[in-house]
Amino acid sequence: MTFPWFGSRKTFAHGIHPPECKDLTRDKGIRRLPFAPHLILPLSQHTGAPAKPIVREGQEVVRGEPIAEPGGFVSVPMHAPVTGVIEKIGLARDARGGMSPAIFIEQYQAANQEILYGAETDIDSLSPAELVKAVQATGVVGLGGAAFPTHVKLALPEGKQVDTVIVNGCECEPFLTTDHRVMLEQVDSIYKGIRIVMRALGAKRAIVGIETNKMDAVERMRAAVPAGLACTVEAIEAKYPQGAEKMLTKALVGREVPSGGLPIDVGVGVFNVGTLAQIGELLPIRQGLIERVVTVSGTGVRSPGNYLMAIGTPLRFVLEQVGFRERECELIFGGPMMGTTIASLDVPVTKGVTGILAIAKDHPLAHRNGRVYPCIKCGACVEACPMHLNPSELGLLARKMEYESMTEQHHLMDCFECGCCSFVCPSNIPLVQYFRVAKAVTRERKVSK
Repeated sequence: MTFPWFGSRKTFAHGIHPPECKDLTRDKGIRRLPFAPHLILPLSQHTGAPAKPIVREGQEVVRGEPIAEPGGFVSVPMHAPVTGVIEKIGLARDARGGMSPAIFIEQYQAANQEILYGAETDIDSLSPAELVKAVQATGVVGLGGAAFPTHVKLALPEGKQVDTVIVNGCECEPFLTTDHRVMLEQVDSIYKGIRIVMRALGAKRAIVGIETNKMDAVERMRAAVPAGLACTVEAIEAKYPQGAEKMLTKALVGREVPSGGLPIDVGVGVFNVGTLAQIGELLPIRQGLIERVVTVSGTGVRSPGNYLMAIGTPLRFVLEQVGFRERECELIFGGPMMGTTIASLDVPVTKGVTGILAIAKDHPLAHRNGRVYPCIKCGACVEACPMHLNPSELGLLARKMEYESMTEQHHLMDCFECGCCSFVCPSNIPLVQYFRVAKAVTRERKVSK
């Protein structure tokens, strides 16, 4: 399908082309990272209500055993990533420097770390409602970085229908190659996951969207489409933020998600390819999410690669294993555009961590700091914004703390903090940071009312 506004290209308007920086890891197969002696499992590592512990201090647990139950519908359980003992249940440091409740586990280093929980399940016998519950029981969340509970996206609100499942294999963030390797190495699990979500949503077709800088993944996924599955694989333009669900919906099916809306409002369900691989692998055997693939990259590590690591592995341990270079650099969870600068080496890898980057502070993609200059009205941010907002105007209003105007008249909440505006700004204005503060204040005011 082609769209007249883009000619033969499958893409969206605006966006940017930052340096890809994927050469360090794109050809490196997935390798298992050793298990850390001590793991930290935050109870809130997903969007929604924190999980509730169902274990006690001193209790022995085996790998895969449930250790926390969902705190509500928009919540997921947690499972033990290793066989060991519960050291304590207390506060742990998070990536932003705050403290949050967590379960601490000491690994039994003599254990073989076999997964002892699980049971064969006939997926075809489950109803859509039962599939939703089964997905929640796995603890799977969006593994593209958002960490939104996947089962919630499968529970259709009354009056909503989904005819198309979009599989997001874009991975447009620089440095990251996690999804790329998953598409090359876990293709059967991906298609099992696609079948499951199509059944749960009642969707008639699926479309896999992969950027043109991953043509080996395009060919691999096309060659592996199961007979009888209404699924196509599309190569789409490599551009940031092509992987944002609104942009991907526009590029692949030509549907405009309304302001303040979600893809489900136009009959589309969007799922990260890594998320589907985990659903396809875990659901048929009733196991929980206890590990994920993480890209470790940047000039600050000696052995960059794509590592399968246990959820809860401390960052300090990861860096020891990959050979952290003792030099001044910036540490980031996720990608450089939307990731989080890490405040402590003692924070753990959580379900939503797609990458661990160690890059020099003068790298073009390092989180910008230094002197901020006045806006020169160049319009670069306006041309870059994929949501067609006016970041310059929003930035000026943010400086004046006119948050109400930003929200009601300038559509602040449509911003999904992709970072395009900050990246292109010649005045080094931290626009995304301004917008995050403005949205946080707006939400607090709404709650107080």
